[in-house]
Amino acid sequence: MTSSKPVSLPIDVSPRASHEDRSFEDKLSEDTVELVAALAETRRRLLEEVGQVIVGQKDVLDQVLTALFAKGHCVMTGVPGLAKTLMVSSLAKTLSLDFKRIQFTPDLMPTDITGTMVLAEGDQAHSGGRGHRSFAFQRGPIFTNMLLADEINRTPPKTQAALLEGMQERRVTVGGVTHPLPEPFLVLATQNPIEQEGTYTLPEAQLDRFLFMINVDYPSLDEEQEILIKTTLDSSPRLGAMLSREQIMQFQNLVRRVPVSRYVANYAARLARSTRPDDSIAPDFIPKWVQWGCGPRAGQALLLAAKSHVLLSGRFNVSVRDIRKFVHPVFRHRFGLNFTAVSEGYDTDTIIDWLLEAVPVIHDDQPKPGFLEKLWGGKMKASVK
Repeated sequence: MTSSKPVSLPIDVSPRASHEDRSFEDKLSEDTVELVAALAETRRRLLEEVGQVIVGQKDVLDQVLTALFAKGHCVMTGVPGLAKTLMVSSLAKTLSLDFKRIQFTPDLMPTDITGTMVLAEGDQAHSGGRGHRSFAFQRGPIFTNMLLADEINRTPPKTQAALLEGMQERRVTVGGVTHPLPEPFLVLATQNPIEQEGTYTLPEAQLDRFLFMINVDYPSLDEEQEILIKTTLDSSPRLGAMLSREQIMQFQNLVRRVPVSRYVANYAARLARSTRPDDSIAPDFIPKWVQWGCGPRAGQALLLAAKSHVLLSGRFNVSVRDIRKFVHPVFRHRFGLNFTAVSEGYDTDTIIDWLLEAVPVIHDDQPKPGFLEKLWGGKMKASVK
């Protein structure tokens, strides 16, 4: 097992060797330790395999993998034509997972997602012989391993809410009967940030259910040139499976057992609390720009993402650097800007950048000068007040 790299921060508060950490590793079987040690190589080969079909977008693929092993879900935002559907379906093939896609439209009904009761006759009925009729449950597309909810903001809230129970409880209830979803289960929803007419903004309560909000950006010039060449050939590469479902579920369970030091957990908690305008530790720019802050689920998501990431890297200990890596995708959909911030052209990613600069790695009770004054050299001091 390789050791974690030094943290490029004012102080390295990565978990040191402790009895807790050693006992965790001692309890692992040799097979599990070998699997985790080989997982980093498997992840590299998996990204290379998907790279035969998807050019670039390695950060996006890496975040989707992290969410999968953390048992989380992702909402991806990007303009049309960036291969989001192909990306998810290709990843499902390399992970030996079933894949289904739902195109969300204004007339889509909740039963179109979860399934419905149909009148069955004969062998399809629950009981009875020939000619007997009864209602049987016909499963919807949510009964899969990887579900792509394409343009989820084009369907009304009633249908959007049909995903909530499945995402959180990993089961659906139809006709008073609860049906468990197959494991592993991952929802990847997409949103078009350009068109707003005829769309229904996802409620904050449902956005909070997603572990990550992933921004899918345009490819670079070299990547786009490679895309043009590969997609205009008369054949496409066939992808092979890199991991089995059983291995994925084994690693998902192992993620929860990865230890986190109190220093790291404290840093994650202070990052989440610092987004709340009424909190005493919030930096001075938060009350000016932020309307509401992140809830405790943001800190939970940070730790789970960091735990999943270290396993995918072949490590067991979570450092502050691992936490900072996922602050943007975890936080950007969990707090809201006020009208002043929006009118000034700021977005949540800008606030997160300032937050990472302003929140110290180790809590310091000593008062510090205003961050905005430090950031702009006092030029905006009058406007801030």
